Amino acid sequence: MTIQRISSGGEFEAKVGYCRAVVAGGFVHIAGTVGQGDTVVEQCRSALSIIGDALAKAGSSWENVVRVTYYLPDRHEFAPCFPILAETFGDHPPAATMIECGLIDPKYRIEIEITALAGG
Repeated sequence: MTIQRISSGGEFEAKVGYCRAVVAGGFVHIAGTVGQGDTVVEQCRSALSIIGDALAKAGSSWENVVRVTYYLPDRHEFAPCFPILAETFGDHPPAATMIECGLIDPKYRIEIEITALAGG
């Protein structure tokens, strides 16, 4: 089996020892991704941009996303992200889960993890 590892050059990749995405077994596995900004909405948009870049580098797309997990320290902040997520996934919504939990740094308001079909 061929495995492709994709780095985005983010600071935590080198510190922790992981890749932004791994393509293996017909799937693209994108690591939990946080974004920049002061609000949950800004961070959501930023994280989705980083994820979109990883999907493109893997030869995949938003239409191929089959699973998404959202991690938020405050579940009440999830609702402002709904329009952004609905726009991102459009007519191809994935299975999804939202988990309320602590993130690696208190400045982060949302982390997003994706699994997509590889290719096409």
